[in-house]
Amino acid sequence: MQYIGYMTHNQHINHVNNCVYALHYHLVLVVKRRRKVLTGPMIDAIEIALRERCEIRSGTLEEFGAEPDHVHALVSLPPAATLAEFVNAVKTTTSRRLRRDFPALRSLGAGLWSPSYFVASCGGAPLDRIKEYVRSQ
Repeated sequence: MQYIGYMTHNQHINHVNNCVYALHYHLVLVVKRRRKVLTGPMIDAIEIALRERCEIRSGTLEEFGAEPDHVHALVSLPPAATLAEFVNAVKTTTSRRLRRDFPALRSLGAGLWSPSYFVASCGGAPLDRIKEYVRSQ
């Protein structure tokens, strides 16, 4: 099967059951009130949980970057994965794990993340550029 037109040489084509796709999303999660509370070990734990959430939905974590008050992720998910449900699962999982493993975060009150988030599809920009941007955050 030939992929022509919008597909570039650096986009990875994925296969799940009867579906072939190239869907990439740039996701940004922000800590409540932009508090700078994320440490290196916390960021590592977030990356692990995010990778697990992607794999559960037959997706992949392509790139990950973080600062003390927010995280960036480039994820690839199949069309059957509902993006809002995926983000909710990521926020719930990471918040619970971090608050369990790092008691200092409990002082933030209920939940770790801001109720809002940013997501953009990444079909038009070269993925290498997006990866470079996410990595630099």
